[in-house]
Amino acid sequence: MRIIISGKNIDITDGLRQAVEDKLSKLERYFTPETDIIVTLSIEKERQKIEVTIPVKGNIIRSEQVSNDMYVSIDLVEEVIERQLKKYKNKIIDQKQSAPSLQNFQKEYIEKEIEDDEDVKIIRTKRFGMKPMYPEDACVQMELLGHNFFVFQNAETEEVNVVYKRKGNTYGLIEPEF
Repeated sequence: MRIIISGKNIDITDGLRQAVEDKLSKLERYFTPETDIIVTLSIEKERQKIEVTIPVKGNIIRSEQVSNDMYVSIDLVEEVIERQLKKYKNKIIDQKQSAPSLQNFQKEYIEKEIEDDEDVKIIRTKRFGMKPMYPEDACVQMELLGHNFFVFQNAETEEVNVVYKRKGNTYGLIEPEF
């Protein structure tokens, strides 16, 4: 497992590098030595953020943690990735993924049974009428509702789209691709 560390608006000190390597080395039991773990540390105002991305064949395992202390963020990120791996391991195998898509994982990890205690459960279904509107109007409606996303029928394309809030008071638009 190779840990690649970079920084944005921060100098990567030996202490930070050691903390990241110590914490993420716990993931070695899941991944093969050829697996890259890409870590980006950054500071924006008072927010100290760590982003960890692990590309595996056909999937990306990713976690981002923010706190006012970089060492706290580092501690949190490893726990989240481990939880994601446990949660999705059985699903990866149940989907009868081909051997190449499992090649980044340790054989022992793949063969070990894990309790699937965190099934995805849909607990509520909503239905609502969609009147055609423009993306800008959908953003206004989203703000009025206090949500961070809004599903609507685009008046220009007549397709179902989603607008969502992004960091920095900006918005994103998701359009279907066929």
